[in-house]
Amino acid sequence: MSLFSNLDLSIIAPAFLAGLLVLTTHVPLGRQVLSRGIIFLDLAIAQIAGLGVIIAYSLGWEAGGWQVQLIAMAAALGGALLLYATETLWEDNQEAIIGCVFVLAASGGLLVLSSNPHGGEALKDLLAGQILWVSYSQLIPVAIIYAAVLALWFGLGFGGGLRGGRGKQQSPLLFYALFAISVTTSVQLVGVYLVFASLIMPALAVQKVRQHPLLRAYVTGACAYAAGLMLSALWDLPSGATIVCTMALVCGLSAAVANGKLKASQDAAVPL
Repeated sequence: MSLFSNLDLSIIAPAFLAGLLVLTTHVPLGRQVLSRGIIFLDLAIAQIAGLGVIIAYSLGWEAGGWQVQLIAMAAALGGALLLYATETLWEDNQEAIIGCVFVLAASGGLLVLSSNPHGGEALKDLLAGQILWVSYSQLIPVAIIYAAVLALWFGLGFGGGLRGGRGKQQSPLLFYALFAISVTTSVQLVGVYLVFASLIMPALAVQKVRQHPLLRAYVTGACAYAAGLMLSALWDLPSGATIVCTMALVCGLSAAVANGKLKASQDAAVPL
């Protein structure tokens, strides 16, 4: 049997489209996160949203139902409001508080799942995701939510455009709200690990890129998702973990190339 016989496009295609959708919002959000210096904000809000999902499951509500979405969104928005307050009231200790919120939300999820016989599997799905089981029908509401987020993001000038810049840093409350909405949607689609990777790794890869950094971040992230999904299918590996590792490699190579080009241009500009 050929190794490539495992490449079932009916499974890989919707999973890849899910990855592309996640990148549409997470790349510009990630660049803003780096600019603000609140690296673990996404992990904290993702974990809070995950806690909302776990609570909804424990109440017997069906996965994907509106009750689950409502509780997860309410939890994430509440967490975002709390973390927004830390930016105003405890700016010097904000990163430490964000870390504490993440640990508390993760511990709360473990406590809620402790009496659930399938709790371990539910936690694994929440963290690593089940991107290979995504269907096209699931992506329609996700695309609508992301389109609304992007319309607000770029319409209000936060994005900085494809050509460069990180955009404005005004209205932090709106930033936290859009962040919470995007992350809540993504956690249920690809899991906490891929949410963090999609936000931070492509943004890090283009930090020193001068021309079209946002576009290059999108391309880098898309290549990582494509390669990760193919490797996962070919060698029957866990999809979420494989994509995270592949993204680290692809983004690392992209950053190395960008840094090399920047150094070469700087050396060329120095007069002999």
